[in-house]
Amino acid sequence: MTNPPTALLSLTHVRREFAGGRVALADVSLSVGDGEFVSLLGASGCGKSTVLRLLSGLDVPTSGTIARNLPADAVPGYVFQDAALMPWASVRRNVELPLMLRGGRAAAMRERVDSALRAVGLADSAGAVPRELSGGMKMRASLARALVTSPRLWLLDEPFGALDEITRFALNQTLLSLCQPRDGGAPATAVFVTHSVYEAVFLSQRVLVMARPGRVVDDIAIDVPYPRDAGFRATPQFAALCARVSDALQRASAVGAPA
Repeated sequence: MTNPPTALLSLTHVRREFAGGRVALADVSLSVGDGEFVSLLGASGCGKSTVLRLLSGLDVPTSGTIARNLPADAVPGYVFQDAALMPWASVRRNVELPLMLRGGRAAAMRERVDSALRAVGLADSAGAVPRELSGGMKMRASLARALVTSPRLWLLDEPFGALDEITRFALNQTLLSLCQPRDGGAPATAVFVTHSVYEAVFLSQRVLVMARPGRVVDDIAIDVPYPRDAGFRATPQFAALCARVSDALQRASAVGAPA
């Protein structure tokens, strides 16, 4: 039995309450190990995106503690539900934006942007503007924009939710490849928000099931080694894991349902 990875992120008894007394997170404790891929799964309004914002530092808790075992200057690769591309700029310009904001050298930026575009399959679309792209291509550009900074941590807020199933499957595979070790390094850490049981099981090493009001009610291990491909979805093991996670989600939804 292998030892669990060192915690890269942790929340301990975190509560987040907004104006008017609305409780987004009631009492959340969780940890994400270095190099782990963890999905947050739950019904709308159970606090998944709030957890992501807290982990990123974009928000602060009302109470509780957050620990990040990351360098002070580390910037996570944040991928939103919407691709959030600049509509007037080419794919290349959109992808290089984080490097420009850091004051990178032109030659180094060009090399890193080229590498990121190749990794997501957009090398031939570098000059296109967002209106010329399909939904899947826009999300690939968004992934490339995060990848170009070589993030140690990926935070992904339901990025593939609006895509058709075939495109989603393809981008799931792309995302897993982006998180795998590169040049002898360690795998990236990823926290992924989704409503899809199938997506959570395919991508993750752990699935954290959430319920209202904002709490983790189950932590399910997906003990299937990487790399994973489309064949995994056709296995009895995948079906059994999906059934287990689906059952946990149904129980969580029942617990969190209004009386």
